[in-house]
Amino acid sequence: MKKLSRRATTASALAVLALGGTLAATIPASAATQASTATKPAAVTRSAAAAATYNGACGTGYKVIDSTPVGNSGKIFLTWNESTGKNCAVTIRNTTGAKIHMEVTLKAIDSSQPAAKDSGQYTSYAGPVYVNGRGYCVTWGGTIGTASAGDSGHCS
Repeated sequence: MKKLSRRATTASALAVLALGGTLAATIPASAATQASTATKPAAVTRSAAAAATYNGACGTGYKVIDSTPVGNSGKIFLTWNESTGKNCAVTIRNTTGAKIHMEVTLKAIDSSQPAAKDSGQYTSYAGPVYVNGRGYCVTWGGTIGTASAGDSGHCS
């Protein structure tokens, strides 16, 4: 009986190997490319993983519509809430660390409302700041340490 179960186990193992080879041959190139990134040196994958991502600071209903890099330190995210007609911006660092100067500004162009601004010493992000964007184009900017950036557009 042991011989039969060894034969069955061996046959099962060979079937799995054969199936695995068939599946490997049919994996799309994009999936193979993604899988190959796991073999990159640690420094490469760490820098890719360290890119700033939107943290939801603006609240429910806000969707990211644009982002602008701030040097190599992080990004400014511009969001929009269709139901309220408001834009929101937040500057987010790639990695949390010691407090440094950070800032985010948001302005509805040609509007009488003042620019919204948050500036201070932060560990991970500045903002959120809001303006009524319905009927206006907006401009946004941010600073992380000594790096600054900004952009404009997104008219509603």
